[in-house]
Amino acid sequence: MANTPQAQKRARQAAARNRHNASMRSMMRTSIKRVHQAIDAGDQDAANEVFRKACSIIDRVADKNIIHKNKAARHKSRLAKSIKALSS
Repeated sequence: MANTPQAQKRARQAAARNRHNASMRSMMRTSIKRVHQAIDAGDQDAANEVFRKACSIIDRVADKNIIHKNKAARHKSRLAKSIKALSS
């Protein structure tokens, strides 16, 4: 446990930041799952709509350094590739 007041405050801040980041990661994962559900249903229009929203969320999480920018790009690329495969 932190002994100094400064260390106690840093511990509180870290815990709050951890909760916020976990929430953001969860929101990102949920949006990705929604895209996968639309793809599995075979509905390309719905998949494109949820993909657009998911891209926004993924970019927001990456901009806040919660995930790495390359990971965000990889997620978006794979989702786009899956949606494109629906049309063929």
